[in-house]
Amino acid sequence: MVYLLSIISHMDNSVEKLIKKIPKAELHLHIEGTLESEMMLSLAKRNNFELKYRDAEEAKRAYNFSNLQEFLDIYYEGAGVLLQEEDFYDLMIAYLSRAKDENIIHTEIFFDPQTHTSRGVKFSTVITGIRNGLVEGERRWGISSKLIMSYLRHLDEKDAFKTLEEALKYKGWITAVGLDSSEVGHPPSKFRGVFERSAREGFLTVAHAGEEGPLEYVKEAIEVLGIARIDHGNASHRDREFLKKLSEMKMPLTLCPLSNLKLGVVKNLREHPLKIFLDAGVMATVNSDDPAYFGGYLNDNYIAVAESLSLNESHIKKLAVNSIEASFLSKAEKNALLERIG
Repeated sequence: MVYLLSIISHMDNSVEKLIKKIPKAELHLHIEGTLESEMMLSLAKRNNFELKYRDAEEAKRAYNFSNLQEFLDIYYEGAGVLLQEEDFYDLMIAYLSRAKDENIIHTEIFFDPQTHTSRGVKFSTVITGIRNGLVEGERRWGISSKLIMSYLRHLDEKDAFKTLEEALKYKGWITAVGLDSSEVGHPPSKFRGVFERSAREGFLTVAHAGEEGPLEYVKEAIEVLGIARIDHGNASHRDREFLKKLSEMKMPLTLCPLSNLKLGVVKNLREHPLKIFLDAGVMATVNSDDPAYFGGYLNDNYIAVAESLSLNESHIKKLAVNSIEASFLSKAEKNALLERIG
């Protein structure tokens, strides 16, 4: 957050105002990654769950990591406090309340059932709490949503198939399946079978690729898994011909600038490839990923990257439009939201 505070004074005031007021969608948000340290401590107390942190400040200090695996170790540890349906509901409502304040009008939420079922929490507990939160968020604030179930790539495909079987009774609640967790050493092709079965069951498909992994993982996700959207995809900027292909395919990228900075994917945001993608006509979007751990929610990400890459009002409007166009809403639903952007 120090980085963000240091740049706000240099932000073009009109750009910052536009970022805060423009309606937008968030398409890359892990609900478990919105678990703020204060809520973590509160849920631990409510569930008589023993944490190694004495208070929220100590927990915050633990959010000190330098790569994806170190982050994931802390992420999975924090998720241990999520045990009851009420916990998942409260977590969702806390995020949607913040989303309302940031003018997020549509969101597509990742959840990781294996993170919880491996601890003995029932799949039904997880998804019912999340679903009830999404329904309540739309009732209170008019925020529409889609739910994306992610397979953990550091586990084997057999475990992913087991998760898919549990999800089938909730097909009406889940729009897509995805692939996340430790990327290096776990190529998309490892999950070819479960993605093919997921598609046959009617789920859309997405995948994290090209964050810490190579460009080949992005290509595999498209060619082998047949995904509809790439999560991250940073490595794509290294191949001009591939950029042209992404543009022609209208393949969306859900980029997460502050996440990339915190995890060392880029050394500073001036090196972030977002503007390269926009200039190449790629449907790039801005998202917050795991904001409780990476020091910034959606508007924080917009502001930070706008300052670092000298984005103007036209860029901001394009990113907001892309966020709607890249969503899994129907054409009519997209058009209705695009009218709100103007």
